[in-house]
Amino acid sequence: TGCVEVMYCAGKTTKQIEEISHKIMEGNQCLLATRVTAEQKEVLHKNYPQGTWNDIAKVFRVGRSGIVDAKIAVLCAGTSDMSVAEEAKETAYFVGVEVVTVYDCGVAGIHRLLNNLNVLKGVKAIVVAAGMEGALPSVVGGLVSVPVIAVPTSVGYGASFHGLAAVLGMLNSCANGISVVNIDNGFGAGYNAALIAKNNSHS
Repeated sequence: TGCVEVMYCAGKTTKQIEEISHKIMEGNQCLLATRVTAEQKEVLHKNYPQGTWNDIAKVFRVGRSGIVDAKIAVLCAGTSDMSVAEEAKETAYFVGVEVVTVYDCGVAGIHRLLNNLNVLKGVKAIVVAAGMEGALPSVVGGLVSVPVIAVPTSVGYGASFHGLAAVLGMLNSCANGISVVNIDNGFGAGYNAALIAKNNSHS
């Protein structure tokens, strides 16, 4: 797909983490590991001290898989959605694009989005993470002319059903240009947004 294989760490032993990361680094000299536990992080940091650790996203990164002159934006409705948004940001940056962020700009505080629309100028795609009723991607979709990748998060009270309400709301959006990834899938959203940006970097 034009990018180095990414290591999903959930459920893997530290030995498996060492073996897999070694094979990836040996062939590519860069690494992205997602859903990393504290124990796994210690192993990765020991083997690759030059790596960068994002504690919010639980992502460990070494280098980047190429760089292009393209930019995306990552937005999230509330600070409770930041772990998913940060996973999207780290992924897109690793894939090779620049990333700008606007956080805590959900519909309950919509002025924070409207006051930061200038940040979205020049971006090729936008990732929007939101829980609860998942309304933010629809609002963003009505304001911009680039693809919006919506990420439902498992944030909210009981009737949100751990993100099901948000994903259904996003799938039923009346705004154009919105695609939806799975619940809490910041990685998938960031990757897709980066591919869109890279493929349109000269337009």
